[in-house]
Amino acid sequence: MGARPLPGMPDVTVERDVPCAMRDGTILRADVYRPARGGPFPVLLQRLPYDKTAAQANVGFAHPSWYARHGYVVVVQDCRGRTASEGEWVPFVHEAEDGYDTIAWAASLPGTTGKVGMYGFSYPGIVQLWAAALRPPALAAICPAFTGSQAYEGWTYRQGALQLGFVGFWATLLELDVARRAGDEARLATLTGLLGQYPGLNWALPVRSLPGLEDVAWFQDWLAHPEHDDYWRRFSVDEDYGRIAVPALHVGGWYDVFAAGTVQNFARLRDEAGAPAARAAQKLLVGPWHHMPWRPLAGATGEVGPNVVDDWQLRWLDQHLKGIETGVLDAPATVYVVGDGWRDLDGWPPSGTRQVDWFLHSGGRANTATGDGTLSTEPPGDEPPDVFLHDPSVPTPSLGGHSCCVEGLSPQGPACQAASEALRGVLVYTSAPLERELELVGDVTLTLHAATSAPDTDWTCRLCVVDEGGCSTNLVEGIVRARYRLGTDRAVPIRPGEVLEYEIRLGPVGWRVRAGQRLRVDVSSSDFPQWERNGNTGALPGTDTALSFQVATQVVCHDRARPSRIALPILG
Repeated sequence: MGARPLPGMPDVTVERDVPCAMRDGTILRADVYRPARGGPFPVLLQRLPYDKTAAQANVGFAHPSWYARHGYVVVVQDCRGRTASEGEWVPFVHEAEDGYDTIAWAASLPGTTGKVGMYGFSYPGIVQLWAAALRPPALAAICPAFTGSQAYEGWTYRQGALQLGFVGFWATLLELDVARRAGDEARLATLTGLLGQYPGLNWALPVRSLPGLEDVAWFQDWLAHPEHDDYWRRFSVDEDYGRIAVPALHVGGWYDVFAAGTVQNFARLRDEAGAPAARAAQKLLVGPWHHMPWRPLAGATGEVGPNVVDDWQLRWLDQHLKGIETGVLDAPATVYVVGDGWRDLDGWPPSGTRQVDWFLHSGGRANTATGDGTLSTEPPGDEPPDVFLHDPSVPTPSLGGHSCCVEGLSPQGPACQAASEALRGVLVYTSAPLERELELVGDVTLTLHAATSAPDTDWTCRLCVVDEGGCSTNLVEGIVRARYRLGTDRAVPIRPGEVLEYEIRLGPVGWRVRAGQRLRVDVSSSDFPQWERNGNTGALPGTDTALSFQVATQVVCHDRARPSRIALPILG
């Protein structure tokens, strides 16, 4: 239909469903927004599977017209097999090559400078990295936001455990467009109804028969590949960061499901990007947000809303696509330290951070917040272990967390942990009130010495801060599936009853803990529905049923020979 002014906005035009041919002849379609006058302009490209006309503007960025009014030709494209684009939808598979071809096409559009930048968060974030790895000549800069470094670790699985609270809901959401394109009104109605049943639907067993996803081939493939094997490696950006040679603005949130992947992409590309100029032009921006919407956490002060992301992106794009010095690289990292505010850092983790071990202690009764579990920098002596039962039928609930994607339907953000810390299946280790404030800025890891009566189990951990009124708030959490304790590329069975060492990577944190507050570590064997329940059977993910569940006796050791401890990143 040609370019037309947007309603009430004569300075911006939009052309809908502009075709772009891929190398195999498949036609993908995009909406193209342009300044009505002037030029030529650089191109800003977003590729997404959520309907290009929505363009994520309702939950994340400013509308594409905002960027167009700042001097960009904005191209928003439906991914292959989505909304108006041709082809079959299979997550992850075609995005690198389709991204490369689209970048070349966008650079050739009339009225453009031939330079292309990309933006987008979540799935539209990682598609930028996949395309950049193929080094399209016209690509000058990217802005991968709220996204990971793999489609396996931190996306579908976390140290071997399925990220159920995220992937079940997300897969169902993605199937809506498949049904719509097929004209299948009955299936569309069914899927819509199922979305409304979350989070209760997470209780459905077995997970491989999750209603609405029983016959979705790619979802079943995810469950059939519980290890980081060749199926997943083809989607792993971190297999070789040297393939990427463009400046990148990495945007994340402390409670985002992809927080660990975001900071990893930044840190690794600073060291390993395929060109010196690219290594010098990596920037990290982390705010007090979860995946979406980007509303500030309670108590956050200053400029912390979604406009912050748009403003930083515009500065980034102006510098790298227009050659305007904006100061965007004055500091390698700009993060919001909760309880303090925005802070410029020299990297991640910042050079002033030191890892300090805080050890778990008890007299053998650390169960619940009223138990005798303590946390201190003093190494343990001869202490009895703690014991709890893990019944998968009655899992420890996920109160807040780092899941995705809709608030209220998946565990997101900070929350009071009182309900879970009242359960005897949770071991609670609490420090004395701090005599001086601590700034936790860096990555958190728990080393746990533990044994189970089961042939396989999970170990979970939450790092919390307890305020002066006794409210325990989660900062970061993690999980490891016992059989993947040595790495997710292969399963190594455990022997029931044997005390083994487990490392649980909780992820990055930026938090100021005030004097008078206390640190707390919660240890359990489930964090549901953030992660799928382990039935303690050793079965493949998604196959356990309520009848197959086994109750396991869990033992956590913290003595002189087996010092269970959490490594905290102390800045200053």
